Amino acid sequence: MAFVVIAFFFGLAGGVIGKIKGSSFFLWFIIAAIPPFIGLIAAVFYRNEYDQPHRRCPTCRKIVPMHDALCTRCGTELEFPPARPPTPVEPAAN
Repeated sequence: MAFVVIAFFFGLAGGVIGKIKGSSFFLWFIIAAIPPFIGLIAAVFYRNEYDQPHRRCPTCRKIVPMHDALCTRCGTELEFPPARPPTPVEPAAN
């Protein structure tokens, strides 16, 4: 009985951390509840979805991650934007 209570609270903590980082609450609840200590550590060290570069879909204007090939809302095929040319650095005046 004590293990179930501990697993529930670790699952709850893992789910909240996963949701804060932009992932599914239920998925991280399950991952953190089954192996309580390992699952919570995995949720803490999981990458943050908000740190990735984003862009707008030209059709429906939804914000999507830069690496997505299709818009999840309207299905528009997204082209990868061209690389920006490097800005020239002006030499320092002597």
